[in-house]
Amino acid sequence: MPIYMDRHEVSEEVTAEHVALLHQEDLKIEHKFNCKGLTYWFDGNRKTAFCLVEAPNKAAIQKMHNQAHGELPNKIIEVDENLVESFLGRMEDPKNKSNNTLNIIDDPAFRIIMVIESNNYLYRLESNQFGLFAQKFHNSVSKSIKKFKGNIVKSDNNNYLVSFKSVSNAVACSLKILCNIKYTTPKFDLAYRNVNIALTSGIPVTENENMFEDAIILATRMCEVVKNKLVISREVKELYQSENRNVIIDSKLIKVLNFKEEKFLTQLMESIKKTWNKPDFKVSNLSKQLGCSKSQLYRKLKSLTGKSSNNFIREFRLKKALDLLHGQHGNISEIAYETGFNSPAYFSKCFMKKFGILPSIYAKYNFSNS
Repeated sequence: MPIYMDRHEVSEEVTAEHVALLHQEDLKIEHKFNCKGLTYWFDGNRKTAFCLVEAPNKAAIQKMHNQAHGELPNKIIEVDENLVESFLGRMEDPKNKSNNTLNIIDDPAFRIIMVIESNNYLYRLESNQFGLFAQKFHNSVSKSIKKFKGNIVKSDNNNYLVSFKSVSNAVACSLKILCNIKYTTPKFDLAYRNVNIALTSGIPVTENENMFEDAIILATRMCEVVKNKLVISREVKELYQSENRNVIIDSKLIKVLNFKEEKFLTQLMESIKKTWNKPDFKVSNLSKQLGCSKSQLYRKLKSLTGKSSNNFIREFRLKKALDLLHGQHGNISEIAYETGFNSPAYFSKCFMKKFGILPSIYAKYNFSNS
C-alpha cells in the first residue's frame, strides 16, 4: 500500500501529550479503514503535527482521523519511504525512554534544507585527471555532511540535496565544504570549479505535492541565480542567530537574502520559466511581467546575480541547453531552437563564449562516453 504524510495545524493549547493521545486513538481503530499509523512528528513551537500512515488512499486517512478524534488534516500527500527516512531520519515511533505508558514524541519535522550545485559537466573532457579530483571533492563533501550530522537525501555528479536538524550544523557544514574546495581542486582548475550552496528551511507538507518542495525550490533557485557561493534565506539567518545568541553573520562569507530579494527571486523565476524559450522573449517582456522598468530590472538583477538583464536571459538559456546536450535530447539545431536561440550558429557562438567549447564537440564527447 502507498504511504502518506498529512499535516495538522493545531491550536496553541495543544501539547505533545495531547498529540500522543490522538495518535493512540488512531491506532485503536486503524484496522477498520485498512490503515497503519507508522509514526508522527510534533512541533510545539510552530504548532504543527505530521502523521505518517500506510493506507489504501487519502480518503481512508480522513475517515480514520474523523472517527478516532475528529482532528482532520489540512493536507495529505503521498510520500516515498526512502525520502521520509532521508529527510526526517525515521519511519516508526522512536523508543519510549520515559517511564510513562504513553510514548510522547516531541520531535519537530522542521528541517534545514541544503542544496549544493557543482558545474562539472564540461570538465569530464580531461576524464582521467578530472575523475581523480572529482572523487576527492565528493569524498570531502560526504565527510563534511556526516561530520555535521546531515542526511544526504539525493546526490549525483553535480548536485546534493541534504537535510539538517540543526541550523548551526548546516551553516558550519556549508563553510567547511567551501573551505575544502581549494584542497580538492587543482590550482589551474579552481577558477572553473563553480560550487554554490544554498540553505533554506521548511516543513515536509505544504500546499505542494512533494516533501519539502517549497524549501527545495527556493534553495535550488538561490544556487542557480544568486552570484554568491553561499546563500541563506532570511529565516535561516534568524534561526541561526537565535541559536547562537545573535552572532553577527560574516557578509563576506555568507549572503543573506532579505524579504524583497526572496520575493523578487521567486517572481523572476516564475516569470522566466513560462517564456524563456521563446525566440521573441526580450528584456522588455520580462520587465513588464515583473511590473518594473527595464532600468529597475537591470539594477535588481545586477545586484542579485551580477549579470545584466540580457546576459541573465542568455545564460539561463545556455544552462538549459547544456542540460539538454548532456541528456542527449536532440541535435545541436534542435536544442538551439528549443532553448530560444534564433539560429544554431549564434547558439554555438554563445555556447563557445560561455563554456569554452563548441556544443558539437561537447555533444560528441558526451555521446562517446555515455
